[in-house]
Amino acid sequence: MKIAIVSPNPNHLQDMRKVLEPRGHAVSLFEGGKSRMQAVVDKVGPDLLLVDGMCCDPQELSLVEALTLRHPTVAVVLLCAMQTPEFLIHAMRAGVREVLPSPADTAALEATVDRIALKMAGSQARSPGRVVAFMPCKGGSGATFLATNIAHQLSRERSVLLIDLNLQFGDALSYVSDLRPTATMADVARDIGRLDASLLAASVVRVSPSYSILPAPEDLARAMDVKAEHIDAILQVALAQYDFVIFDLGTRIDTLTLRVLDRAERIFPVMQTSLPHIRNVTRLMQVFKSLGYATGKVELLVNRSTGGGEIGLSDMRRSLPGATFTTVPDGGKDVDASINRGVPLAEMSRGSALAKRLDEIAHTLSPRLEATPGFMGRLFRRA
Repeated sequence: MKIAIVSPNPNHLQDMRKVLEPRGHAVSLFEGGKSRMQAVVDKVGPDLLLVDGMCCDPQELSLVEALTLRHPTVAVVLLCAMQTPEFLIHAMRAGVREVLPSPADTAALEATVDRIALKMAGSQARSPGRVVAFMPCKGGSGATFLATNIAHQLSRERSVLLIDLNLQFGDALSYVSDLRPTATMADVARDIGRLDASLLAASVVRVSPSYSILPAPEDLARAMDVKAEHIDAILQVALAQYDFVIFDLGTRIDTLTLRVLDRAERIFPVMQTSLPHIRNVTRLMQVFKSLGYATGKVELLVNRSTGGGEIGLSDMRRSLPGATFTTVPDGGKDVDASINRGVPLAEMSRGSALAKRLDEIAHTLSPRLEATPGFMGRLFRRA
């Protein structure tokens, strides 16, 4: 990998050269401050730029942001003697990959450079991710529970981003985590002009190393900030970083929802065995037909199916001829406990019938899950 290092300290420059050159990297050294960054990138065209001597003043990051906007393929790592949480957040939003202490610790520097090299190799080799949408046919159908928990199952072997597009009342994050978001879908929409992999990574909540969620805005008024055209921009970045992008949609059919449904490889309308659900899903299927969606793109998830109600699966098949149904058993108290604690069902009750069915649905989306790859295969795929 081609690496350029800028530092006002000649000793730091030589120390980093001694660490990186033996690992096979082509290293160029430039003595000076952050004002040299742009000239260095224009001259060398590095894969990675290490900038030493940054302080904790967020104002300094304007130069970094200008650089990352002009050269989005250059990975930028800052070395800072003091770090504050505010500086780290601003650095990530400016397009910085990582922030290390200055002077650089040998082990930390090696790990960071190896991680960036691995990501660059993976981004060149991996195929684009896939879009899957979950949509309730009626309020209270359980679509968010299914979306968040199936995403969790997928993340055991795949990298997954779930986007909460129920913009006014979305609470997908709370179903699987008690973490608080630092940014939401509305914040990404506001900064859509400079959206890249670093900004997206800084905006999501990492539920696990391979499972992230981009939450809906907490302020209802900010839901209006998200436009249909933002979906394409977000997917362009997200599909290059994740194996799956899962959308948790609301019940409304609007321009935002249609943009997602058009891009989705699979659509899962979620319903229950009641007449109101059947009425709504019948209308929804008519909309899908008018949009020209292939039959295999849509699969109805019949949630909390017990088989003992007045309306059975055979009744629904008669009402919706040609539709594909998958039944999801009632999880009872396990579901309530999972939601109330903010813990995925599989981590609480892996042996339950519901957890097994969610795992089966995840396998239909990604059949290769059945052949568990080796450690290196998982590592390169997630990079």
